[in-house]
Amino acid sequence: MEAAAAGAPPAGAADAAAATALGAEAPPGAETPSGAAASPRRLLALLGAKLCTWHILKTIILGQILSLFICGTAVTSQYLAEKYQVNTPMFQSFINYSLLLLVYTTTLAFRTGSDSLWQILKQRWWKYIFLGLADVEANYMIVKAYQYTTLTSVQLLDCFGIPVLMALSWFILRARYRLIHFLAVAICLLGVGTMVGADILAGRQESEGSDMVIGDVLVLLGASLYAISNVSEEYIVKNLSRVEFLGMVGLFGTIISGLQLAIVEHREIMRIPWDWKIGLLFTVFALCMFGLYSFMPVVIEVTSATSANLGILTADLYSLFFGLFLFFYSFSGLYILSFVIIMVGFILYCSTPTWTAEPTALPQPSSTGLDNAALKLEENDSETPGVTVQFARGETVVVSTD
Repeated sequence: MEAAAAGAPPAGAADAAAATALGAEAPPGAETPSGAAASPRRLLALLGAKLCTWHILKTIILGQILSLFICGTAVTSQYLAEKYQVNTPMFQSFINYSLLLLVYTTTLAFRTGSDSLWQILKQRWWKYIFLGLADVEANYMIVKAYQYTTLTSVQLLDCFGIPVLMALSWFILRARYRLIHFLAVAICLLGVGTMVGADILAGRQESEGSDMVIGDVLVLLGASLYAISNVSEEYIVKNLSRVEFLGMVGLFGTIISGLQLAIVEHREIMRIPWDWKIGLLFTVFALCMFGLYSFMPVVIEVTSATSANLGILTADLYSLFFGLFLFFYSFSGLYILSFVIIMVGFILYCSTPTWTAEPTALPQPSSTGLDNAALKLEENDSETPGVTVQFARGETVVVSTD
């Protein structure tokens, strides 16, 4: 008995352990030995289970693939501008739309039935004209803004498209957000601000711009048109098909950019000193842009337009890392910090799914008016020519209402 008593735990600890085992609350004065350490571990475990999922990992990977495509277009365009003095944004967009036309519009042309090219044009041609116009002009305005304003203004004001995109998704797609989504967007924008601050400290703000007001207005308009294009893309991809979106954008984008190209850039094209290096840069740009347009609907279908746009905020950082070797940019540790901040906000946004509000049905009247009730009675009378009544004796009596 004494040996057993010597090996037994103290009474208070035993009571607490028993209470914990039975799922009851422990006495106020008793604490479990590992209670204080278990709470942080449990919190970390819950946080890890929420954030370290295959869906979030897949979303991050897809978003960074889009960022790399954008990085490829930015680096090749900058190399053409700085090395060969070639500034032809509309011509480069025309090449991309032509590739989309060649691949996806041709695919629609060989289809039959309701999703064929002819049926789509008959039903929705005017909608795709506006979509193609918004997409073409968004690309042109953002690139054109660099001639008037600073890199800082373009990077900051370009983020205006994200709240516009969320607002359009709220009203058009009926997407509903939680508090964590707004917090995540704020963190991502903080990361962009950190990146811009790093640019200023590193001395990348060389040009002050010829007319900053015009440049800033172009950025805001371009960002808004991008938002319209992305919301339309999400609706079409999730309700119709990815091939229809790309085929129609390729068709009308080629027409619109070709007309605009003939008006505003024909002289710049004539001055291009063509050689194999310039041809290779144009080819790489076209392939990256075609990959971006082809892969973007896949990402939007898995996630959303807002999530995809948050993921590509890191594209400027990838362009900077390539610029360290190609254009000899100065490096700052704030670039790494801004990348981490953007990724934290992006992961937070993806950790909690949004939900879609169901359209509210109009309330049905509990009773109809006298005239409507009489009309309904007359309809029922005309639809029911007779009534059959079965008696217990087996006799059948037919009562006619005619």
